[in-house]
Amino acid sequence: MLPLIELLELAGRPSTVQVAPEEYIRLLGYPRGHVLEGRARELADWARQWYAEHGRPWFYARQAESFSIEGASVVFDDVAFNSPRLRSMLREAEAQSVVLVAVGAGKEAEEESRRLWEEEKPDEYFFLEIFGSAVVEHLTTTTGARLCAWAEDHGMAVLPHYSPGYPEWDVAEQPRLLKLMQRTRGADFPSRVEVLESGMPRPKKTLLAVFGVTQHRERLRPLTSLIPCQSCSFGPCQFRRAPYRRAPRAFGEQVGGREAVLDANGRYSVQRRALARWAAERLSLRASNEGSLDAVFRYEGTTCTNMGRPLAFDYHVKLGPREEGYPIRDQRCAPAAGDTGHVHMCQYLTDGDRLMCAIEEDKPLLGQRLNAVLDWHPPMSAAGCFCEPPSRARKWALVLETIHFALVQQESAEDMDIV
Repeated sequence: MLPLIELLELAGRPSTVQVAPEEYIRLLGYPRGHVLEGRARELADWARQWYAEHGRPWFYARQAESFSIEGASVVFDDVAFNSPRLRSMLREAEAQSVVLVAVGAGKEAEEESRRLWEEEKPDEYFFLEIFGSAVVEHLTTTTGARLCAWAEDHGMAVLPHYSPGYPEWDVAEQPRLLKLMQRTRGADFPSRVEVLESGMPRPKKTLLAVFGVTQHRERLRPLTSLIPCQSCSFGPCQFRRAPYRRAPRAFGEQVGGREAVLDANGRYSVQRRALARWAAERLSLRASNEGSLDAVFRYEGTTCTNMGRPLAFDYHVKLGPREEGYPIRDQRCAPAAGDTGHVHMCQYLTDGDRLMCAIEEDKPLLGQRLNAVLDWHPPMSAAGCFCEPPSRARKWALVLETIHFALVQQESAEDMDIV
């Protein structure tokens, strides 16, 4: 533990949140340098104004009273967490302490987004939903800037933040991290937050993170992956050690000694903003110890007959290691637990066993690299059911495109720590 007279604790609710336009545009899925016009500009301005009037952002930061690395675990205040990537980062920097940080955009925007969706206003829903994500990124950035100023005053340096759900940190550990953060000292935790069994926080526009702190600032110079500045968009910071980087990497480009294995500029069959929403709301990714990646996508639709009965299917995809280009090693689709809508599909009523076997046997692109989905163009089909092969193929394309999009975003974020 660092020899400070008083341990750090910050909490508050900013009166204003100045999300940078270029960051909001990036999260909306537009290419770098794009200028919003027309309807998109109108919606973006509306979302920003709505949040300025109704949003209640908050942040909390507390320096852990104790920190140690014990075997494969990192331990904060006697609570152990298993993250090989975070453990390596803290060890390489010879960190002496960590700061536990929580930020949130508040429940207000989430509740309004839900209302807009129920009123069948998908455009307004999407722009406000994404603005909430931009607020979370902004709060993380500005809280990091506060930590940098504090660290500089004490002759220290702050490392990039890391969160459950990032590579090599199981999101299932998020409930314990929240419980630890809520053990406040002098300040009250600014907002009511809970974490579901799945690891999803509620309100969902909430981020829990750990910032390492080191006195060995010279360690950061040769280890560029430990410099947070490249992933920090806080323009006026006086402590910047490296330029901010955000450009996507071209397929095959060398970045920090590794090759980009996904085409960040490839064309999807649907708009990127739809993929961004699906990735945030329907997709979960989990890395395994052997380097593979398990993805689960929840599809929700309706039957085309029988008065449009709702149905839900889970798509499971196992991908091989990144170094091999994320090859698709296994894929399957089955009704979600508790779903009863699938039994009302017309083909199920005709021959249920045959239809379910056909759904189970559909494994498009099995054995190919994930990037192959960009060159796969199954027939367009708007059917919500699974009765016909074109409908099933179209759904698989959307699932694989969403996974591809999510990993491109993840790769871009990791590249900023590598370059």
